[in-house]
Amino acid sequence: MGEVSRLTETEPYVLRFWETKFPQLKPNKTRSGHRLYRRQDVRTILEIKNLLYRQGFTIAGAKQKLSGESRKPSAASAVPAPGGKELADLRAVKRELQGILTFLSRE
Repeated sequence: MGEVSRLTETEPYVLRFWETKFPQLKPNKTRSGHRLYRRQDVRTILEIKNLLYRQGFTIAGAKQKLSGESRKPSAASAVPAPGGKELADLRAVKRELQGILTFLSRE
């Protein structure tokens, strides 16, 4: 735990607390109770730290983000690509705007 604490610049008590709050963070334990963090655990710790400290998420929000429940399509991905008629309309608008620009640049 000490090595991971130094690597992630996170106090050991914070790591233990996060283990209780984030189900994704479950390091293996030896018979003597020492925690064995895997590479994925370290990545998860860094992601949690980023969400909480840099992006300002609450613990509940960070849990939701990590579990993928908050994945909503972005506005750009929700807009369908223009089809045949829409594409033709867009081209017509572009031609009209280019004509207006040409007219205004002459004056």
